[in-house]
Amino acid sequence: MSTVASPAFPELVAPPAWRTVDLISDLHLQAGEPATFEAWQGYLQTTPADALIILGDLFEVWVGDDAAAQPGFEAQCAELLRRTAQRLPVFFMHGNRDFLVGPALAAKSGFTLLDDPTVLVLHGQRWLLSHGDILCLEDTEYLKFRAQVRTPEWQAAFLARPLEERRALARSMRVQSEDRKRNPSTVWADVDSDAARNWLRQAGAHALVHGHTHRPADHDLSDGNGDGNADGQALRRIVLSDWDAAAHPPRAQLLCLSPAGAQRVDLR
Repeated sequence: MSTVASPAFPELVAPPAWRTVDLISDLHLQAGEPATFEAWQGYLQTTPADALIILGDLFEVWVGDDAAAQPGFEAQCAELLRRTAQRLPVFFMHGNRDFLVGPALAAKSGFTLLDDPTVLVLHGQRWLLSHGDILCLEDTEYLKFRAQVRTPEWQAAFLARPLEERRALARSMRVQSEDRKRNPSTVWADVDSDAARNWLRQAGAHALVHGHTHRPADHDLSDGNGDGNADGQALRRIVLSDWDAAAHPPRAQLLCLSPAGAQRVDLR
């Protein structure tokens, strides 16, 4: 059976003033889908949260921070993030579509990059945050691709290409991805429960919150063998929803963490 190496578990310790933290992922923002962009824009302008954490795939594709340096959709997104970060702390974790978001965009827009995974310490609870793709152990083909494109050497070579060439390559990869989705024989891997339990116990956390799979649900990770963390809490896996404001019914949901726990909030 496939395994995943034990990572470091850096901590994001919330200051006492934080009451609510919003988590979102998998918006897959792109110029051709304005309804989802408008839903995101409206949310950013009105959220009462004390902090926002984006768990990857905010963008359908990100080909380099220089894309936001010229007028267009990427620059518009960067500006919205900048305005939001002036009101509340914004944190960003890479997904499988936007792993090339870098320090230049973070500096331009005022958000903080997070390692995957990261433990959020909030109201005396430890929440383990991840995009989730690295825990889909049965998706071996993707994990090989992920290991390749996350290397500094691959990223430097890709980013050295002209911007329009990178955009053309990204379009080609999206077409291949859509063809794979339409193939009825495609089997989509899910997060491995044993790996998720191991991560939670090593991190001393009670809940793993992730996106990536587009299968929003709450999973009990009890295994009947002394399951739970060091404090005796039951282990959970909370999967965030993707966003598609043009779908029927529309999807635009966040997870709000507060002293009362985790609550899903539908925005549409």
